[in-house]
Amino acid sequence: MNIRSPLLGAIVGLLSILQFYASAASAQDAFPSRPIRIIVGFNAGSTSDVSARILAGKLAEVLNASVIVENKPGASSEIGARYVAGSAPDGYTLYLGTVANCINYAAKKESFTDLATGLEPIAEIGEVPNILVVTPSLDVHSVKDLIRLAKEKPGHVSYASAGSGTALHMAAELFSAMAGVKMLHVPYQGSALAMPDLLAGRTSIMFAPASTVVPLIKSDKLRAIASTGAHRAEIMPDLPTVSEEGLTGFESSVWAGLLAPKGLPPAIEHRLEEAILAAAKTGDVKQKLAAEGFDVVTRGHEAFTAYIESENAKWAKVIQDQSLKLH
Repeated sequence: MNIRSPLLGAIVGLLSILQFYASAASAQDAFPSRPIRIIVGFNAGSTSDVSARILAGKLAEVLNASVIVENKPGASSEIGARYVAGSAPDGYTLYLGTVANCINYAAKKESFTDLATGLEPIAEIGEVPNILVVTPSLDVHSVKDLIRLAKEKPGHVSYASAGSGTALHMAAELFSAMAGVKMLHVPYQGSALAMPDLLAGRTSIMFAPASTVVPLIKSDKLRAIASTGAHRAEIMPDLPTVSEEGLTGFESSVWAGLLAPKGLPPAIEHRLEEAILAAAKTGDVKQKLAAEGFDVVTRGHEAFTAYIESENAKWAKVIQDQSLKLH
């Protein structure tokens, strides 16, 4: 009996381990079995929030489960990022990450979450290209015109932004760095507050969300010079990109994608990746996102992770090259 007891104990232990892994595998196979939450780091009604809710409706259909959007705004969306980073890696708590997270991390690494290492990127769902617009009173009709004027009169060209450290501000700083020009930054508390001065000619130019300025462009209240994405904006397909206009490689978009806590089981990650990409590519989702100014640009786990890493590096270089003090 004494000889068999250790053997019996080992067998019982092995069976317990096998049962544990079988249960875990079964739980993953059954995923999802309860509601999934998408945490948005901005207020309800923001572009990020609206895009998350558009996707959530279709994602619920694809996964045959409830998908709930929950807002946890604050600290430039860092509160939401930290909440998800500290959640269980079971696929039931996701985070809508944006370019703002990369800018924040590049500006102050010790205070903000790195999306590439602090969370698990799953899939990108879309990008809002900015449109470079000028006030009609400014004699600028192309990117080359703008660069020439800015070089002839350093600091004379003023650009409005939605605030220091925002994606719109950083797009202008990227432009300045690549073009080798100096422009005057005039920050506002949001795009809407920047618009009256731009329309009146009190500021010269702005890198503005396409959804905000397209109606003003069509009514000739603003002049569009170029779009800022890697590809032409779907909402203005005849407008060339900044890269096409001479600043080769220029790209600045307000992108969004879903991430999970680190340690997510591969089977669940793959299930979510497939479902998110399928949901984003459906016709009604594309149409609804387009109405919000989004181009449906999708990247899976590996490509999205690499893109986030490249965004971290890009904005860190801009901040260093332009000697910017953010946050």
